[in-house]
Amino acid sequence: MAGSTFGNILKITTWGESHGKGIGAIIDGCPAGLALSEEDIQAYLNRRKPGQSRYTTKRMETDAVEILSGVFEGKTTGTPISLIVHNHDPKSKDYSDIASYYRPGHADYTFDAKYGFRDYRGGGRSSGRETIGRVAAGAIAAKILKQLGIRLTAYTKSIGPVAISSFDPDVIDQNPFYMPDLAAANQAAAYLENCMQNCDSSGGIIECRIDGVPAGIGDPVFEKLDANLAKAILSIGAVKGFEIGDGFLAAQTTGSANNDSFYMADGPSVQKATNHSGGVLGGISDGSAILFRAAVKPTPSIAALQKTVNQSGEDIEISIRGRHDPVIVPRAVVVVEAMAALTLLDALLLNMTANLTSILRFYQ
Repeated sequence: MAGSTFGNILKITTWGESHGKGIGAIIDGCPAGLALSEEDIQAYLNRRKPGQSRYTTKRMETDAVEILSGVFEGKTTGTPISLIVHNHDPKSKDYSDIASYYRPGHADYTFDAKYGFRDYRGGGRSSGRETIGRVAAGAIAAKILKQLGIRLTAYTKSIGPVAISSFDPDVIDQNPFYMPDLAAANQAAAYLENCMQNCDSSGGIIECRIDGVPAGIGDPVFEKLDANLAKAILSIGAVKGFEIGDGFLAAQTTGSANNDSFYMADGPSVQKATNHSGGVLGGISDGSAILFRAAVKPTPSIAALQKTVNQSGEDIEISIRGRHDPVIVPRAVVVVEAMAALTLLDALLLNMTANLTSILRFYQ
């Protein structure tokens, strides 16, 4: 299977299956000298692990990370960092009947079409547990970005029809949905209770804001910063849409309204009066906050009766058993943040060779 590696200078490779012995990642290209511990990574993994509320799967995993290589005496050595999280509570027997049919909304059929074989236990590589490796690697990238004064904040913007109407970053971690609006979080809980009573699930929207990114990061053609962010976010299994800045709303407006006017601020420095662009112009960061959104589909594994076909070519009806999130969004918030951190750090490292002045400054 190709396609498990992401990045240019900072490369990550994720490995493992949902019901295998473990999940992990290899991070190559991380600079030497970064103070790094398992606790740094665990803080991020704790945000996506199961069993945190009644709105997540009841699969009980500690998701405890172990650093296998690339760190010595508390600092990165510049060599590949290898990480592992062991699986302890898979319950593969819950998936035994799935081997004979294709679950609606899952990758069962497409895996068979491509490989002629699939790991039906929890989806194998297409399981949400694959994102453990992404989050672990993203925690490392975010720590480097923090030292550069760059801060990432991802949160739930909406669940189903319930959207936030206020923004208080201090309450994001105070509700099970990672919403910056407690009133909206309470409404989302009521909406999800109704979904669960009907053996159904919900989707939602995750928004991510990145502050402190200097102007000039990204390239103007195939390595556009916004294009690479889109690829990174759309590579997350449940994400079905991406938009940056005004996104699709820009198609409904005029150039005079959508253009961000420039002005000179104290410093002096170039600033924008608005941020319809979402912090990126021509594929390159413009110095303002980067703001993008990801649309997450409803959890496809639901107990409601669904129509499908089996591998014998017969039409059948199924009700999926097992332990599944009624909404993926809350646990995907940190995944979005991690992929954004990896994309941005890779772009920053690439940018170090963008002009001769930077090269001369480094070597002289």
